[in-house]
Parts: sequence; structure tokens; C-alpha cells
Amino acid sequence: MKLRFAGFALAAAGAIALGGVVLAQNVPEQFVVSGKAAEKIQDFTTINLATAERIADACEKAAATEGVQISVMVLDNDGNHVYMDRMDGQGYLNIITADMKARTALMDRAPSKLRMNRVIEDPTQELQQMQLGMFANSGGLPIVVNKQLIGAVGVGGSAPHPPVWSDEICAHKALTEVIGPSVPPLVQDLPPRQNPNPGNVPVPRFVAPAPPKSSLPAEYVVGGKGAGNVFDGNQISLAAAKKIARGCRDWAESKSGGMSIYVLDNAGEFVHMERTDGQTAISQRAALLKAQTALKTRQPTSVVSAQLKNNPSGLPRFFVYFDLFEVSGGIPIVVDGQMIGAVGVGGFPGGTENCAMEGLKAAFGDHVTLPIYPAATGAAQ
Repeated sequence: MKLRFAGFALAAAGAIALGGVVLAQNVPEQFVVSGKAAEKIQDFTTINLATAERIADACEKAAATEGVQISVMVLDNDGNHVYMDRMDGQGYLNIITADMKARTALMDRAPSKLRMNRVIEDPTQELQQMQLGMFANSGGLPIVVNKQLIGAVGVGGSAPHPPVWSDEICAHKALTEVIGPSVPPLVQDLPPRQNPNPGNVPVPRFVAPAPPKSSLPAEYVVGGKGAGNVFDGNQISLAAAKKIARGCRDWAESKSGGMSIYVLDNAGEFVHMERTDGQTAISQRAALLKAQTALKTRQPTSVVSAQLKNNPSGLPRFFVYFDLFEVSGGIPIVVDGQMIGAVGVGGFPGGTENCAMEGLKAAFGDHVTLPIYPAATGAAQ
């Protein structure tokens, strides 16, 4: 009897497992990592770069049509970054909320607006939401194909005026365009709760009389209204950041490899991020640390790496006090002598700095400063 029950249990478990495989296989390959790349990460159900990029592009086009700027973050079903853009003029709050909305949708397997609606109906719930790691605001949606969760998208940065526009509407339009009509309709928008104790404290205006200017070509940096929003005329533009990533991606693929890349502005905020299919979370983490180190030191991370190899006694000091990552692959983005950001690349063994350099050359040509290695000289080597 026990044997029969055990056999039944095994059969049932096998059926469940098989059912899971069948369900996973029902996700068209066009949306998820597949083939050798999926085998490498042991996951055939996670959103691929092509789909994440299409979602971000569609949302940005919708935002541009409305005359607004947004930040968009796409996560895989493990919560790792897959693709990220911040349109010119977006700042820290816009960028970080896009990430928080995506993570809320991922954890809840539901639109982040549901959490916001609960708080509107009962403000005492907000503390609990925060303790659970939820961000009670609209703009985050799970990405589901054929009942399989493959990731999440979060959008931040624009003022809502539903049903015409909101960050959530932007994300929903993008998902519908990329995934198709199976994307569920948006849940109800509740009117915001009225402030029971409105104050009369005057709010000062803080607006520069003119947007900051840069000596660099307009296509390289944030300009006009966007520069005025952040009071900085020397932040790398989204268009330039995408060119860096595309140049690096093309170079890596020409070598039959992949990469993870982060492009930061000169304030250390995300401008653009992407990872090719098959990359692990470690390569992403390394890429970010490299970019941050290059930004802090205003030097390529290969410089720090070489210095530590030449003087290992300084290694603990660099790690602990300065919070640096001494692996090559991070380069400050210096164009015509002006630093406008930093780039970090991970995931291409032995070639991450070359990948970053190829991306920088593709974006800026001879205007960019790159590492120059001294020629080998006899015994010194």
C-alpha cells in the first residue's frame, strides 16, 4: 500500500513537474532567454534583452508623444536588471521609483497600483507596505506571457492625469504593443485621499533663469529643458549612452560573447543599463561596481587594478575605506576633456575593458579619452 502510494506520489510529482515544463515551453521563444543562453543560466522562463528593450522603447515613444520624460526599469523574474533607460532631464527620485515600482509588481505578481489603492482606502496600511518592501505607487506591472511571469516593468518620472496619462498607462501601452492583447486591463484608479490638515506654508520656487550650457556637441549631453531640470549641462545624454551600449554589445557578439553594461551620469545615477541573454547576476553586479569605481576615482578601473598589483599592501585600504572595485572594465566617460559619466562592463572574461572602449569609440570617436598602455620594455616586464 505504501509502495503504491509512493508510486502515485512520484507520478503526481512528475506530472506536476512536466506540467511546469509544458507551461514554460508555452512561452514563445521570442519573449524569453532560450537555447544555450538559457542553459547557461538554467532558466527558460526569464525575459530576454530583445523583449525588455522593445518594452522600454515603446514606453519612451509614448512618453515623447505626450511631451513628458520618464525612467523605465525592466527586471527579470529573479529581480535582476535586464534593461533600463532614463530620459534626459530625469533625476534620482524618478530613477529609483521606477525600480521600486517594478520590484513591487514582481513581489506581488500584480500591478503596484493595487498597493497604492489599499493605502488610499486605509492610510494605516502604508507602514505595513513599507515593512514588506512594497512601494505603494502606480507604475509597476508584472510581465506575463501565457500565464508565465517572465519579469516586471516599472515606470517613474511623469505627473499622472488618468485616464489620459500616467506612468502605469505608459507601461501598459508598451506591454500591449510588445506582448499583445492578452495583457490585462488596468485596475481602477481611486481618487487621492484629501489631506485632512492642509498647511499654508509657502513653497519656494527654485528655477534657474537659463538652462546650463555645455561646450560639448548637443548629442553627447543633456541639454535644454532637461539640463534645466537637473541644473547640469554636462550629463551624458540617453542617446549617447545607448550608443555606448550598442557598440559594446556589437563588439561582444562579434567575439561570440555577451556582456552586462551600466552607463552612469556624472552624479552616479543610472542612465542606461542592459544585459545580453545568458548573463548572470554576478556579471551585472561587477559591471555596476566598475562604473561606480571609475566615477569615484575618475580613472579606469584597470589603473586601480595595476596599482594594487604593483603594491599589494594597499589592497585592504582600497577595499574598506574607499569602497572600490579593482577589476578592469570601468572607464570614466571623458569627452573633449570633460567627464560626463562612467561606464562599467562585466561578463566578457578578459575583454570587458575592450568592450567598454569599443562602445566609447562608437559613441564619441576621437573625442573620447581612452586608456593607453605603455609599450613593453625588457626586464621591466
